[in-house]
Amino acid sequence: MDDQAEKEMSTSSGSWLGRLWRTIAVPLAAVLLAMLIGAILLAISGADPIKAYSALFDGAFGSMKAFGRTLAKATPLIFSGLAVAFAFKAGLFNIGAQGQLLFGALVSAVAGFMIHGLPPFLHATLALLIGASAGALYAAIPGALKAYTGAHEVITTIMLNYVAINITDYFADGPFKDTTGGNIVARTPEILDSARIPTIGNIPLGFVLAVLAAVVVWWLLWHTTLGFEIRTVGLSPHAAKYAGMKVAFTVILTMVISGFLAGAGGAIETQGIVGRYQPGFNAGLGFDGITIALLGKTHPFGIIPAALLIGAMKAGASTMQFDAGVAKEITDVIQALMLFFVTADMIVRKLIHARDDGGEKITLSGWGQQ
Repeated sequence: MDDQAEKEMSTSSGSWLGRLWRTIAVPLAAVLLAMLIGAILLAISGADPIKAYSALFDGAFGSMKAFGRTLAKATPLIFSGLAVAFAFKAGLFNIGAQGQLLFGALVSAVAGFMIHGLPPFLHATLALLIGASAGALYAAIPGALKAYTGAHEVITTIMLNYVAINITDYFADGPFKDTTGGNIVARTPEILDSARIPTIGNIPLGFVLAVLAAVVVWWLLWHTTLGFEIRTVGLSPHAAKYAGMKVAFTVILTMVISGFLAGAGGAIETQGIVGRYQPGFNAGLGFDGITIALLGKTHPFGIIPAALLIGAMKAGASTMQFDAGVAKEITDVIQALMLFFVTADMIVRKLIHARDDGGEKITLSGWGQQ
């Protein structure tokens, strides 16, 4: 009997390890293939690939300060990755995380320099929640359009990104412009010290909040009734409606939560890194969330290492540029290649002879559905 139990435990363990390997095989292979092709491009451009990647590693992990910089770069990426992945679970493609993140960054900055007299913890928390709520409200627009008119969220969120960029630019160069010292740059005043999210040693507190957010999202999706409804709507809106679920409400709420996460990423970038809102400082963070969500297989716990990888590339890019004479754009090319190989997973599976993991698939509602 004991031998049988031991055999079953061994089989279960092997099965678990097999599932884990099938889950990470394609993203891992995508990263390695992208790095390999990146090395070829570096060699063609006249740079030493080994020296370049060594400099990249040193810039990202070579010291505690560098490691802290990597965590800081990864923090908003975790939030934007969670935002995109959360929407995916309901079959929605939230390309508007960039606009939602910008509103979160701007509104938290306004709350950070306009609200006075609050103790540090309360002020920082309030500014973060206000910024995240701004992202949530902005995401509710495409959610409502999707639920009540059938307008596809891919189109509406793309368009709303441009609206967000222009509105935040206007406020940063208009009503909320920093005029101290004759400043002519489009930016808000610095937030008060009481609104700042601190760094503990070399560890940004914002990164800790990002990891906690991933845990909360995981628990919400797989251990609550709401999470079950979200995933059911993502798999089949018609079946969810037939089962008595409020599909329209679920779609809107999913987009609101997705926008809240994106807005929180922008708020933490403002309160923990930049110290104000300035156009251009948050460029691309929301769009990077798509890459991170796919690299992480749209799982909250997979998004953390994916964001750390992209954050390390961003943190070490300048070191690679100066120490190895490599153009900073090379890291963008490598990142794009990672996204390509992850999305073209059939190519990667052929190369590494990996079978389909049989896991949850990304299903986007609205394309050709009645």
